[in-house]
Amino acid sequence: MLAGDDAVTAVDYDGDLDVVVVRTRSESSYEQKLQRKIRTSGCAQGTIFGDIMERFDDIRLDTAAEVRCSWLQSLFLQIGRQPSLYQKAGAIHGCVLCERDRPLVYMEDVGRHNAVDKIAGYMHRHGLGGRDKIFYTTGRLTSEMVIKTVQMEIPILVSRSGFTAWGVDLARRAGLTLIGRARGQRFIVLSGGERLVYDLDFAKAAADDGLDPREQGRSKRSGEKSADSAP
Repeated sequence: MLAGDDAVTAVDYDGDLDVVVVRTRSESSYEQKLQRKIRTSGCAQGTIFGDIMERFDDIRLDTAAEVRCSWLQSLFLQIGRQPSLYQKAGAIHGCVLCERDRPLVYMEDVGRHNAVDKIAGYMHRHGLGGRDKIFYTTGRLTSEMVIKTVQMEIPILVSRSGFTAWGVDLARRAGLTLIGRARGQRFIVLSGGERLVYDLDFAKAAADDGLDPREQGRSKRSGEKSADSAP
């Protein structure tokens, strides 16, 4: 609701109405924004307001960014070994901000969107840009997840989970590299495959997985084809 140059003058909480009132120095157009609602594709059927999609279309992600298969493999291993609340309690989502093959910060929350917001807050607080980063999440690749990643100007989004049709559509619309079902040495490229650099020895990867190299090759090609035709 707030623009980047808005100055907040006061924040009040009304316990009777259970409402938080935020006052700004300049007049806000929030009432007009609230009249425009879009249902999202997450499991909770969330709502986004106002001109979010208009601003979404104005964001230009770095077309020169790349992601190497070797980086992904290294990240999957490192993130899998990361101590987490999920290992102790379950029902926790995690998000990781990465640069090349290095995890920079790991955040967890019971809500996957809250975990994303924690990463966004960390980036803002520490002055980190997103153009050369990779974003990893344990949650599904929904429209909300794609929108938040694009807003952070991160060109590559990876998840070990599945995806929604609108999430894939928005990723393609924004030029975001979207990678789903990323586990071990396998993943599906759903959009932005031009950023991917295939620098792994797939015969060795197949041997590590205990598979016939020819079968591994077919699996990789099949994954790329299914990514291009994903709903």
